[in-house]
Order: sequence, then structure tokens, then C-alpha cells
Amino acid sequence: MGQHLDKLLSFKWTIVYVALIPFVNWSFTWAPNIELFPGWAFNPVTIVTGLVLVVRDFAQREVGHKVLIAMMIGLAITVVLAGPRLALASGAAFAISELVDWLLFTFTRFRLSTRVFLSSLIAAPIDSVVFLVGAGFFTVANAVMSVLGKMVGAVVVALVVRKQENQTATAALM
Repeated sequence: MGQHLDKLLSFKWTIVYVALIPFVNWSFTWAPNIELFPGWAFNPVTIVTGLVLVVRDFAQREVGHKVLIAMMIGLAITVVLAGPRLALASGAAFAISELVDWLLFTFTRFRLSTRVFLSSLIAAPIDSVVFLVGAGFFTVANAVMSVLGKMVGAVVVALVVRKQENQTATAALM
């Protein structure tokens, strides 16, 4: 039993990624729009959507290109929890983000922290608009809040990863 648990825990980011996909998509079905001022209403879930992209980066480190299988599992669960429209919109947005990630992680030699940041910088606006239009939630406010949420999360994670990279590099020099 202990070996199975250890093996399962070695895929912790992938498991979190699979769970986050349907959870975030389902959250759009019930979370109310918040009007900050006239004409500027947004769904608060748009702020946390960046978490999925960042967790995907870590899952991809664990399982490589098999992260696409994890995405498909998450989307299948989304169909059950949130319906096919959200699953299709999410799938299209994730496919675009995955393509950006695949290009960055396959063809660049940047540090992980740089790849996490660049991936979000490039994919967040495209991913956000594709999802929001496909799901029927597009407003300028939702798009802006989604991109901002993704970028804040990406910057925080990139800084944490950069700190770990620097500590590892320093330890290697000693």
C-alpha cells in the first residue's frame, strides 16, 4: 500500500491539475458577477483561472507531454459537472495554452521560472478570450480580470521557482 501511495504522490501536480480543470469550469456555472462600477462587472472565478495554467506547468514537468491525457480527463469530468459547452470552450482554450507551453518547454532552454512566466504572458490573453467567448461569459471586464489573475499567479510562482533555482545553483557551487 505504501508504494502505491508514494507512486500516486509522485504525480501530485498532475492530480491537482486534473481536479482544478472541472472545479474552475464548474465554478463559472454558479459564481455571481460582481459589478465594481457601472459597466464593469466580472465573474470572480476569472481571477483564479491562472492557477490552472501554472499548475499545468508543474504537471508537465512531472509527466511531460502526457499532460494532454490529464487535460482530457479533466475535460471529461467537466462535461459531467458543467456541461459540454464549458468543456468545449475550456478544451479549446487549454489546447491553445498547451501549444504555447509545448513550444516553450520543447524549443527553449530558458530556466523553468522564465518559461512559467513567458507561458502565461503569451497564453493568458489568448486562452482567456477563447474560453470566455466559447463559454458565453465574454465581457471586457472578465477578460481583463482573467488575464490579470493569470499573470499575478504566474509572477508569484515564477518568483518562487526562481528563488529555488538560485538556491539550487548556490548549493551546487559549494
